[in-house]
Amino acid sequence: MGNVENGRRRGVGGLSHWAWGLALAVMGAGCDPGAREPEPADPLATQEQAALSYNSLSYNGLSFNGLSFNGLSFNGLSFNGLSSSDFASWYGADPALAEEVMRYIVRCAVPQGQTRTYTDAQTNTVHTWTGLLGLAPGWAGGAPATEAEQQIVSACLAAHSNPFGVSVPISVLGRDGLGTEIPASEGELATFSRPESCFFGNLFQGQGLYAGSQNPPLDATQSTTRACAVVDGSGMPRRTCAPLIYVGSCSDVCTQAGTAFASCTVGGVSFQPLTTRVRAADLAVCGDGTCQVTESCGASNTYDACAADCGACP
Repeated sequence: MGNVENGRRRGVGGLSHWAWGLALAVMGAGCDPGAREPEPADPLATQEQAALSYNSLSYNGLSFNGLSFNGLSFNGLSFNGLSSSDFASWYGADPALAEEVMRYIVRCAVPQGQTRTYTDAQTNTVHTWTGLLGLAPGWAGGAPATEAEQQIVSACLAAHSNPFGVSVPISVLGRDGLGTEIPASEGELATFSRPESCFFGNLFQGQGLYAGSQNPPLDATQSTTRACAVVDGSGMPRRTCAPLIYVGSCSDVCTQAGTAFASCTVGGVSFQPLTTRVRAADLAVCGDGTCQVTESCGASNTYDACAADCGACP
């Protein structure tokens, strides 16, 4: 993905007068409602990110209740709109949640090399959010958001959600809101070798949020923080993360396009999806010597009773 400071997809200030309502239901069922992504400042500045400088690489970790805010106007997200009273009112309702939501919306929608900044008049604090994936180039340049941009940003937010609030790298594949393929190198595909999930829907139009699986099933010793759309031998995810609706295998509802999917259809409505891949090394395995957040104490070698890593239960 080209650096916009080199001239590609440079933003131009105009305000969109078309509202995106963030009419999202609370996404806390079955998940930790207090989860927060660890704050190492900007994940892009970490040594690992520098080593994994792929075009479509991002970090997940958005807590599910971070998507529970209602009433955010897309005007408030436009280039000049962060100074509006509507945005200030929305942000002030719960600054911690607003900070988290904005971090991921800007990361998904705005190109790498651009930022969006907001000054809180109550505290005189300047908040800056960094763009990365650039999936809504029209909106990022000041145009009204298209339906495709609504869908792809919705998919991106879903792909970044994590029931454990743990930040791990993911590879995001698909097309942006203009239909341009998200580039992925052979090195990225080789490193992120494990196909994971597909995500789609339109949160901004109240059309729901869906996820399917394409991963090799987890065995009884394996677990992952990406648990809402990753299946085990039962053929179902181990966690339910409402209102994320599990639709089964991606191939059953989506049209394949190379390493990603071109469209996914539910209830006669087609959506533009995103596809995710993960590193095999990011799977937790009972017996690796570390009691992971996805593992539990017990007297067996399964992820939910892992004596080797977590010991016996008291």
